[in-house]
Amino acid sequence: MNVFSAMEIAASGLNAERTRMNVIASNLANARTTQTPDGTPYYRQEAVFRAVPANERLADLRNDPNAQSAFMVEVPRIEQITPEENERNVIYDPSHPDADGEGYVEMPNVNVIAEMVNMITASRAYEAGVTVVKSVKGMARSALSIGS
Repeated sequence: MNVFSAMEIAASGLNAERTRMNVIASNLANARTTQTPDGTPYYRQEAVFRAVPANERLADLRNDPNAQSAFMVEVPRIEQITPEENERNVIYDPSHPDADGEGYVEMPNVNVIAEMVNMITASRAYEAGVTVVKSVKGMARSALSIGS
C-alpha cells in the first residue's frame, strides 16, 4: 500500500465522520421543531456507514494481497428515524400553535443528551482520523529525507 492509498482510506473516514457531525448538528438545531413542511414534527436523522473494501475503490490495491483487510468508509444514505406510535413524544400545551384539537403537541424524537454524546463520539473519531493523516504525512516526509 502506498502513501496516497493510506491517505485516501483515512480521508474516507474523515468524510464519513464530518457527514455524521452535520447530521447530528441538524438534529440538535431541530430538537424543538414541531412542524416541518410536510406537517409532521422533525424526526431525528442518522448517517448510515458502510465499509467498502479498499481494493474495490483504489486501483493500486486491486492485486495487493495485503490490502484484503483494508476498508474505506462511505455514507450511502441519511436515514430518518420515525418513532413508533407508542414512542411518540407528546406534550399537553393547548396554547401551542401546533396543538391538536385536544391541546396535545407532538414533539421531535430528538434526545439532546444522546445527540451530544454522539457528537463527542464523532468528534473523537474525526480527531483519530486526523492523527492518522498526520502520521502518514510524517512517514512520507521521513521517507523523502532518507534520499537527501
